[in-house]
Amino acid sequence: MILGVDVGGSTTKIVGFNPAGELIGTLRVKADDPVTSMYGAVGHFMRAQRLLASDISRVMLTGVGSAQFEENVFDIPTFKVDEFQAIGYGGLYLSGLKAAYVVSMGTGTAFVRADKDGVSHIGGSGVGGGTLVGLGSILLGKEDISAILELADRGQTQNVDLSIGQIMRNESHALPADLTAANFGRIKSTATEADYAAGILNMILQTVGMLAAFAARGDSLRDFVLTGTLATLPQAEQILGTITDLHGVRFIIPPKAVYATAVGAALRPHGEQSHA
Repeated sequence: MILGVDVGGSTTKIVGFNPAGELIGTLRVKADDPVTSMYGAVGHFMRAQRLLASDISRVMLTGVGSAQFEENVFDIPTFKVDEFQAIGYGGLYLSGLKAAYVVSMGTGTAFVRADKDGVSHIGGSGVGGGTLVGLGSILLGKEDISAILELADRGQTQNVDLSIGQIMRNESHALPADLTAANFGRIKSTATEADYAAGILNMILQTVGMLAAFAARGDSLRDFVLTGTLATLPQAEQILGTITDLHGVRFIIPPKAVYATAVGAALRPHGEQSHA
């Protein structure tokens, strides 16, 4: 078996592929530091799948936390995979596409272009899950994403955002009237915490979606595979739908999108760097 492990700052995502190349399991583990998180994830996965170390041919590490490891994990041959390569190949595998832009929506956001010729890093943004947690803490006193999302479900973005229609009422224009002109540009005195939560989420997803659309300008490739934790938020599809209609791009949220980078690591056996 091959294990793909995406080591974040405090959360590790792990996937396992059997010798036939089939994905047989996934797992997420949170801890206070990457070392505890990674070893906890591998240990939990092996126990859940009833695996011995001898059943695993190699462990493929990627992610920002992988830099902390220079040893074999549980004496299993262990290798590192470039994170952008893992993002690209994981997105293609989960979506079933041969070519796509892959958007990894984690603490921040990374954009890569992947096809049969390889993976290229387009760029990134500091706007992502870390933004959601940080602004949620400042504006709402909440750092738990599920609590912020629960609030956002009850909120109305029109109570905090300025729309195109509100600044161009008497002019003819091609843009939809309800399109956001300025996030948090018109906060009503009656705005609630739920409205703030909806506004934060709307700003983050709109920013990521617009950056993705801009990345594809001048390119015939119009498919975007969204991966990472933010991609699985229930509001993502609706908010990004506006950008789909406006810019003619297609956003795809594949099954197991949270584990895409770990999947890509497991599927990328070439070019790895042994640190045993």
